[in-house]
Amino acid sequence: MSAAKVKGMPARTRSRTRTQIDLFATLQSLNTRPKPFEVDTAAEIWTNPHTSARMLEFHLDPRVDAASKKPEDIDRCIAWIGETFQVGESSRVADFGCGPGLYASRLAQLGARVTGIDLSWRSLEYARAQAERQDHDIEYVEGDYLEFESEESFDVILMVQCDFCGHAPQTRQRLLRKFAGLLKPSGVLLLDVYSLAAFDLRREVSGYEKNLLDGIWSPHPYYGFLNSFKYPAEKLALDQYTIVEPSGIKTIYNWFQSFSPETLAQEFSECGLEIHETYGDLTGTAYGKTKTEFAVAARRTNTESIGA
Repeated sequence: MSAAKVKGMPARTRSRTRTQIDLFATLQSLNTRPKPFEVDTAAEIWTNPHTSARMLEFHLDPRVDAASKKPEDIDRCIAWIGETFQVGESSRVADFGCGPGLYASRLAQLGARVTGIDLSWRSLEYARAQAERQDHDIEYVEGDYLEFESEESFDVILMVQCDFCGHAPQTRQRLLRKFAGLLKPSGVLLLDVYSLAAFDLRREVSGYEKNLLDGIWSPHPYYGFLNSFKYPAEKLALDQYTIVEPSGIKTIYNWFQSFSPETLAQEFSECGLEIHETYGDLTGTAYGKTKTEFAVAARRTNTESIGA
């Protein structure tokens, strides 16, 4: 081909410019599968002023169960917990990842003394205002619940919305040992997790959209790339969000660990806890292998005093 013909070709067929090369490298990077739990960006979701405000909207929207269950489902959960585990005026309850206090406030209505722990200052601001309005004496603690310490022991420790599944194995071990240390000898840990059925239903996808997820990631216009990955050996999934703004690029990692009752029981036993009951959810429904979630009630294996 002559030099004249090359010179006359459209710009898109000429040698790539530096910008095009950088764009290719960026796209290649965001489509590269990271190692399991390689990066933890939970703090970005719950402490970012804009994103935390949008998350609070989701928590409080009674029509959806994206961040919290619908109000009627929370009511059924608390009613079941209260009746099954005899939560009342003498009960001491800790709600890990309490958000805006939707569970904590209902537990307080049963008469329990409740401590809620959460990273989101915005959610706790709402929770404290609601507690004052409802005249509930609830202790809300702002911060990473992995760092939470208390001189008191608890009759019930609660962790909902499969929050446990977003943590790396070593972090889950640290969390379970903390639970074991904070439980009374007769206390119970209640949490829910994603099942293997949930993992099987997930698909690896990629795509992008302007202001992805209705603008949740920034108050400014952006392009959002979603890359979903699966890790079959680990029964782990990842939704990776790459947010491109005029000011720069940021990436959010949302991890989803799935369990069988056996693998969850193994993790618990290594940390001084034993699962006593397995349910379909935290309303006490029957467990089923085809359900995308299941819940457990666990107790300490060592009933003598232990540290958190």
